[in-house]
Amino acid sequence: MFELGILGIILLAVGYWATLWTMGRREDVLHGKFVEVEPGAAAVAEPAPVPQVAPRPSAESLQSLLAAIKQDLKDAAQR
Repeated sequence: MFELGILGIILLAVGYWATLWTMGRREDVLHGKFVEVEPGAAAVAEPAPVPQVAPRPSAESLQSLLAAIKQDLKDAAQR
């Protein structure tokens, strides 16, 4: 049972190594160091998205919505 545990740990390590290798992180695999980000690449930032403003509902649509809700509540109370 102990041997299976050791084998499992070794298989996890090999799987981690293979994943890093296939993702192109060969520097991490070979040297155990994190790849440094290029200074120019970090300076590029995307602009912040502009928030969209929803149109305000009209008074008539709010009144009809309120009437529908009242009717639904009335029907539910009678059941």
